[in-house]
Amino acid sequence: MNMYDLITKKKNGQVLTEDEITFIVDGFTKGSIPDYQMSAFLMAVCLKGMNKEETIALTMAMAASGDMLDLSEIEGVKVDKHSTGGVGDKTSMVLSPMVASLGIPVAKMSGRGLGHTGGTIDKLESFEGFSTAIPTEQFIANVNRMKMAIVGQTANLAPADKKIYALRDVTATVDNISLIASSIMSKKIASGADVIVLDVKTGSGAFMKTLDESIALAQAMVEIGNGVGRETFAVITDMNEPLGNAVGNSIEVKEAIDTLNGKGPKDLLEVSLTLGSYMVYGAGKAATVEEARKALEATITDHTALDKFAEFVRAQGGDDSSVYNTDKFPKASIIEEVKAPSDGYVASIITDEIGMTSLVLGGGRETKDSEIDLAVGIEIVKKIGDKINKGDTLAVLYGNIPEKVQAARQRLLGAYVIGSQQVEPVKYIYGIVTRDGLKLF
Repeated sequence: MNMYDLITKKKNGQVLTEDEITFIVDGFTKGSIPDYQMSAFLMAVCLKGMNKEETIALTMAMAASGDMLDLSEIEGVKVDKHSTGGVGDKTSMVLSPMVASLGIPVAKMSGRGLGHTGGTIDKLESFEGFSTAIPTEQFIANVNRMKMAIVGQTANLAPADKKIYALRDVTATVDNISLIASSIMSKKIASGADVIVLDVKTGSGAFMKTLDESIALAQAMVEIGNGVGRETFAVITDMNEPLGNAVGNSIEVKEAIDTLNGKGPKDLLEVSLTLGSYMVYGAGKAATVEEARKALEATITDHTALDKFAEFVRAQGGDDSSVYNTDKFPKASIIEEVKAPSDGYVASIITDEIGMTSLVLGGGRETKDSEIDLAVGIEIVKKIGDKINKGDTLAVLYGNIPEKVQAARQRLLGAYVIGSQQVEPVKYIYGIVTRDGLKLF
């Protein structure tokens, strides 16, 4: 078996075997296959595609290239949620305690953010003393005891994917559904959960900008997950505007807590309940998705989810009193309202630009070594479909450096498209993909 022949085989549109794909992934990861040959192979995949079996083989080869987290010591059906990324996405902090308070183990590995906002781990560090750098033994013990823990991703989780993605990024081979789906699912499978619920974003702030692209990705990932014995669901959700109203770090944590108190934005609550319902249903704790939703709603009403969140923060070294008194979170020294320049309606929002506004303020990382300012961010006041008069507040900026606030103001104004005709508000959820197929709403 040699790489030249395998490149030729895929270039000619032939199907590769599991052994051949494993040979390619292992060889590239270990350095026996050079970048230029792997680049040629990736381009052949982009041009000729991969079938279901090839995509599953690629996923499993990447998952097996490093640590495979063994969660067998955790009692019950382990569930996890993954989002393809967006602006203001704080659903993990809402649904994890809701699901855990129903006795379902949520064993989650999360990463830090690189780009416009912090990752879940960065946001959680708004709690003084909180740490995700806990040993595997404590991680497992915490999940067994209180059904919830979140740790940072191990550096050796699917290293093949990290190396392959770095090459895809500079060789124009990112936009292939098989390559995207296998990249995401390799890390989820290596993380060890039995049930995987995927939040596939679609719209101007999403990786997949169109609904058709998002559906294709959702279907491919569900096919992979179920193909390797993990019960997998995908919910296609909107990212044509930020999720919720808060974009940043500590202000997103506060909004998550507000939601657990029953006072959060409707879109954040709806998306969290839908994703969580499939986690509960997939774990076998409810006969129907509707029954699962009712059980989750009850955890907000009786505050068991809020108390579970506090218990989780305390167990990982954080000051859990902040859950009940969010005034303790870091505060920005500058608060500036951004006013509408004209009358009209919010026709659309360039959501990526809202994210970049947060980055300008210091809420994200330009490089992996950048320091995040946990206090800064944006509070979105007007969303798509809202009527506005000149001088109305579109959003509120929270910052600490005047020059950055001024630059952020200009960027945020550029993200709003104001029209003369009213448009419909966005849908929160577009569809669900299960092993039985696609259901659109």
